Amino acid sequence: MTDREMLLVGSKAKAALKVHDVNVGGDALDGLNEILHRAIEEAAKRASQNGRKTVRSHDFVC
Repeated sequence: MTDREMLLVGSKAKAALKVHDVNVGGDALDGLNEILHRAIEEAAKRASQNGRKTVRSHDFVC
């Protein structure tokens, strides 16, 4: 995994996971952060391919 800027609020993400009665491993937030970076990159690419500079909610596809 790369060392990218953390885009998550760690305490909020951990709290969201704890609601599901699970423990949070030391690398869990790094993995989630990587997913978030990829989602942002893909959404920006999709908006650009559609001739837009504005990323919209539908650019984030699963």
